[in-house]
Amino acid sequence: FQQRLEEDRELVEEALHQVCQGWRRYADLTEAMEYSLLAGGKRIRPVLVLETCRLCGGDPARALPLACGVEMIHTYSLIHDDLPCMDNDELRRGKPTTWKVYGYDMAVLAGDALMIFAFETAAKALALGGDPERVARAMGILAEKTGIYGMIGGQTVDVELTGKPVPEEQLSFIYRLKTGALLEASMRIGAVLAGAGKEEEETVERIAADVGMAFQIQ
Repeated sequence: FQQRLEEDRELVEEALHQVCQGWRRYADLTEAMEYSLLAGGKRIRPVLVLETCRLCGGDPARALPLACGVEMIHTYSLIHDDLPCMDNDELRRGKPTTWKVYGYDMAVLAGDALMIFAFETAAKALALGGDPERVARAMGILAEKTGIYGMIGGQTVDVELTGKPVPEEQLSFIYRLKTGALLEASMRIGAVLAGAGKEEEETVERIAADVGMAFQIQ
């Protein structure tokens, strides 16, 4: 397990570095994007894309653009979570957060740019021979699980309830959306790209939901 995890992580890391090298330089913007995206981390979400694709009989190499897109979405969410208007964090993974290094304004722009670039990167799965219908469905899942029905929706409820008692039902809702949604997206995307059937995809989503809750408990 550890060997496979490390192999997948290195594959994702290399792909993310290649993406950054291909950026046109826009002063502090792309530097802030790169600072955030290459700051380390376990890369669990993109690894789940690759491994679920493999598990369902697909080619993980063709899923790599979507895996990178998922990690860009995750990174954008961390940049915005750290902002003074949100969690006001000054450290992330032992390093100054993006807004502390590049300023509030540039951190907002870097997060926005990564969110949009995630879909540009994901679309490159088509150039690798990905089935257009599967790639389109995968991108739709990524959009849904990022937006108001997923990660952003969970963050919104979290912000609204800050400093207030949180009932168990609402806490579970926050966890399911804020953290679980992107894990669910990762595993469903891998399954869809591999051509998994509806029943397999639903099973994968239930597993991902449990993984997300376990993450929050831990």
